[in-house]
Amino acid sequence: MNPGWPCLRARGEGSALAIAVTPNAKRTGADGLHDGALRVRLAAPPVDGKANDKLVDWLADELGLPRRALRLAQGASARRKLVEIDLGADAVALWLERTLGAPPPPA
Repeated sequence: MNPGWPCLRARGEGSALAIAVTPNAKRTGADGLHDGALRVRLAAPPVDGKANDKLVDWLADELGLPRRALRLAQGASARRKLVEIDLGADAVALWLERTLGAPPPPA
């Protein structure tokens, strides 16, 4: 299944979301797509895992899930991250559409 978003992949019963993080922002929020990933600006420094914690907390809150339903699968010390989510890709795609608007046209 292709949910129409280049940053989103179905993984079994859940999904995986590719994220490009910009730390030290004034506020935390989604800021569109960048190079096949959801761009997220974080109001947290990239020190001692604070940005990773902020990302997981923010995403769990946005999706209405407990924090334990999300796992940072890749990119603990990089700006590009992969977050596994215990929520179907269709539901995550709906959240992306509400947050960013319609998915981009296929390449």
